[in-house]
Amino acid sequence: MNLPAPGQQKACPQIPAGSPVLDYNLTPLEPDLRYLILSDIHSNLEAFEKCRELAREKYDQALCLGDLVGYGPDPNAVIEGVRFVATIIIRGNHDKACAGLTDAEDFNPFARLATVWTREQLTPEHFAFLRALPSGPVQLEGFTIVHGSLIDEDEYIFGAGQALPALRNLTAQPVCFGHTHYQGGFALTPKGRFQSIRCTFKQNELTYVLPLEEGGRYLINPGSVGQPRDGNWRAAFAILDGEQRHIEYYRTPYDLPTTQKKMQRAGLPEPLIKRLAFGR
Repeated sequence: MNLPAPGQQKACPQIPAGSPVLDYNLTPLEPDLRYLILSDIHSNLEAFEKCRELAREKYDQALCLGDLVGYGPDPNAVIEGVRFVATIIIRGNHDKACAGLTDAEDFNPFARLATVWTREQLTPEHFAFLRALPSGPVQLEGFTIVHGSLIDEDEYIFGAGQALPALRNLTAQPVCFGHTHYQGGFALTPKGRFQSIRCTFKQNELTYVLPLEEGGRYLINPGSVGQPRDGNWRAAFAILDGEQRHIEYYRTPYDLPTTQKKMQRAGLPEPLIKRLAFGR
């Protein structure tokens, strides 16, 4: 696959003029349910399906924090699956790029190649669906969801420099965010102590349960379903239990060789194929 020169990328499929952007802020959700939180699936169907299998009968409603597509070999199947499962879906930066809302010029060359390839694969229906996805934040009953941060959907929250100001200015919490592909998050305890939540456990399935203390403030990252970057290649997700007031973090192995073979057949960049095995 050759990288097109800037301004020479294949034109995106046309969608009907005036297609509305979805607005979930008026969606009523019950605060005491168990919510499956998915993020950064990135067209990895095998990882997505394994997360669905592990989460089955553990949740009441599912939410997606964005980046359904990009990098991986199954954009249409993943979009179809997420639309079937999730009550609320917001967009990520790769969804915007693959839908032609941004030009992907700030992506690295391999990510830009995958973006061009994904645009060519998307059906007109799925392309229109990505274009209609709303940006975060979406305020729900008892918590908020974003892709990057409350103030910028493309901002990365990697450490205290970004997390502390966000935690101190929270008006509703917890806030569930993605984008970094690091499972865990950040917290301010009721006594004002800053904590980094890192789920480094190597076992499968339920790896960690985080109680949500009264008076605490939380930024919760479920991790990436299809492109983990925290050194653990296993697919990641979380469940927010509104009644028990805790977060359950999960990891699960999936059929990685099948995903990599699909990427090879599609001609996607070799570095993107290899990195999946290292969680980087």
